[in-house]
Amino acid sequence: MQTNQQQLQRGLSERHIRLMALGAAIGVGLFLGSANAIKLAGPGILLAYLLGGAAIFIIMRALGEMAVHNPVAGSFSRYARDYLGPLSGYLTGWNYWFLWLVTCVAEITAVGIYMQMWFPDSPQWAWALAALIAMGSVNLITVKAYGEFEFWFAMIKVVTIVVMILAGLAMIVFGFGNNGVAIGISNLWAHGGFFPNGAQGVLMSLQMVMFAYLGVEMIGLTAGEAANPAKSIPDAINSVFWRIVIFYVGALFVILSLYPWNELGTTGSPFVMTFERLGIREAAGIINFVVLTAALSSCNGGIFSTGRMLYNLAQQKQAPAFFANTSAGGVPRAAVLVSVVALLAGVVLNYVAPKEVFVWVTSIATFGAIWTWGVILVSHMKFRQRLSAQDKAALAFRMPMYPVASWIALAFLVLVIGLMAYFPDTRVALYVGPAFLILLVVLYFATGINKRDGAAASA
Repeated sequence: MQTNQQQLQRGLSERHIRLMALGAAIGVGLFLGSANAIKLAGPGILLAYLLGGAAIFIIMRALGEMAVHNPVAGSFSRYARDYLGPLSGYLTGWNYWFLWLVTCVAEITAVGIYMQMWFPDSPQWAWALAALIAMGSVNLITVKAYGEFEFWFAMIKVVTIVVMILAGLAMIVFGFGNNGVAIGISNLWAHGGFFPNGAQGVLMSLQMVMFAYLGVEMIGLTAGEAANPAKSIPDAINSVFWRIVIFYVGALFVILSLYPWNELGTTGSPFVMTFERLGIREAAGIINFVVLTAALSSCNGGIFSTGRMLYNLAQQKQAPAFFANTSAGGVPRAAVLVSVVALLAGVVLNYVAPKEVFVWVTSIATFGAIWTWGVILVSHMKFRQRLSAQDKAALAFRMPMYPVASWIALAFLVLVIGLMAYFPDTRVALYVGPAFLILLVVLYFATGINKRDGAAASA
């Protein structure tokens, strides 16, 4: 393999970056995870998505301010190292690598579930393996080719969701597909009220809601390969956030208006039922294809993220040096390949425990995401403290309502962690997540990384 120690290539355009972050965030969280969240909160899930979206907006603006000021491939791992110390950067980088490994397991698990619709007698693990091989191969091409591939993957999802929202609104307002009788929005409160399970139901759903937003922070990782980060990063952060809120809240508003919330999941996919009402007989096959691309797209972005994070860790001498090698096309192939090999564990899980995999991995991934988001907020506070008054005034992309917004977002993340500890189904994440962080700390000192970091700091 031809390698060098040069920087990654800046081959990602603005349209690539916008659709990459959108593609990573709109995956199984909407198409598969939202059904579980609706069972917990009923129509109140709309409030949960709005609350989670507001917290994510604050986090992304904090990340964007640092990314425009210092656009590097390691993003929040590098910022944690610079502003919180070498150990924080090391923990954040390896935690994010692990987070996306776990998330990609959820995505390839979803691929196996969806493929069984067409091939009901086929083993779920075989499709998970095929998805892993396909997405791993895409990530070994140049970053521009990857960005183009991801752009069209994400576009399929976006177009489908927009059509579904518009078609649903036509049914709600004009009665399309319902003999001209407007369906209205009474289903939002006609089956036990807007909060049928009370505040507890909304709180219980927050873990799944925050898992759905996982991936938006990938915008920061693209900064090192963006052609024009000063323009593309702010545009992507502002536009992607609003698009995700519109897609999630808009799609769920339509679904919950058209169908009683307590019947969802018992009569087939609401996406399929909506298109069938319009007379599209092939709706089930079309939607299955779309959700397949959604899962593959998110997995594709996850492999990109893990490869770039290992590359960054190697540059910081916190991972084996060969991970910093790049191909002639600027791709950190060794880092990508190791991540793909590690993902084989997900294929094994699909073989051993196909029914439980999704709940396990979403809980663990949510813990990892909350750690990452919390580190972004705290790093940003330290970043601001180091700036002079002149530097603060010159910031090109300023976070609004600082520092009050930062503390509110941090309190919200603590609330989600507390809820995960309270409910038995998600408690597994608080065993696996902290255990992995403790293992990383042990390795940090046992392998001498702490000494290398200390030498680098004194040099």
